[in-house]
Amino acid sequence: MVNHKRRKRLLKLLAEHNTASVPQLVEWLNASPATVRRDISWLAARNLLTRTRGGAANLEQKKRGFTLSSETFQNNIQCRGEHKRAIARYAASICNDGETIIINGGTTTFMMAEFLVDHHLKILTNSFLMAERLLVSSENEIIVPGGKVYREQNVILSPFDNDITQHHYAAKMFMSVYGLSLLGLMEADPLLIQAEKRLISQAEELIVLADSSKFAKKAGLILCGLNRVSTVITDTDASDSAVQLLEQSGVRVVTVEPEAIPQQLTPSVFNAPYGYEAVAGMYHTEAAH
Repeated sequence: MVNHKRRKRLLKLLAEHNTASVPQLVEWLNASPATVRRDISWLAARNLLTRTRGGAANLEQKKRGFTLSSETFQNNIQCRGEHKRAIARYAASICNDGETIIINGGTTTFMMAEFLVDHHLKILTNSFLMAERLLVSSENEIIVPGGKVYREQNVILSPFDNDITQHHYAAKMFMSVYGLSLLGLMEADPLLIQAEKRLISQAEELIVLADSSKFAKKAGLILCGLNRVSTVITDTDASDSAVQLLEQSGVRVVTVEPEAIPQQLTPSVFNAPYGYEAVAGMYHTEAAH
């Protein structure tokens, strides 16, 4: 088995079993102990697994090691799906055909794609899942920035200031955030801050999609102040005091009732080779609860 195939198989085995010893991997991979140890060292050096005494562990088991410090897309999409879907539906309803809009990567913003299928918009997004979904299911014009793909967070980020975003102006930007407070919009990762500030600077109106749990979340980095935010779309579980504080800061607040996730999402918007059926399954899991 060639190196890249064996290493890919090793990572898949760790995803299935969480941890494995060198003898176990030797048997599963039909490779020598020396080869397995070299593979573990090679993968650990690239933050793709965690070395343990006598073997290796899946990174998700250790709850660390993602390239970005923010939470993963798969973890987030399983939480509060009914709230996020209602927020996404309302956000899509205020998009006008012919507009240029920006949508950042996030689970709530990703759910907008379902409701943008019949629109005719120019959409700049750094979510590669949203870009692929809209390309195959709609006639919207899709623009993605250049940069590195961060699979766990479903975003494309560039460390450079002179990327494609500087050439596009948008009437509206829709964004998800890690947390929301009187200090402003909060994020957990410096690279996200850098990329999202560039996107914000290209939009006339900033619309934040934040379910009510975001009001309780705190992070160490402030993306921008509330004075830059035009509208916050949240759900009816948001406390009256939180809504009033935002409104006193000059932010328009829209609250929406959570809605059930349908038992079957339209299959054509998911592309199995890229794992989108798993995302659909997550929607179904959320609906069952």
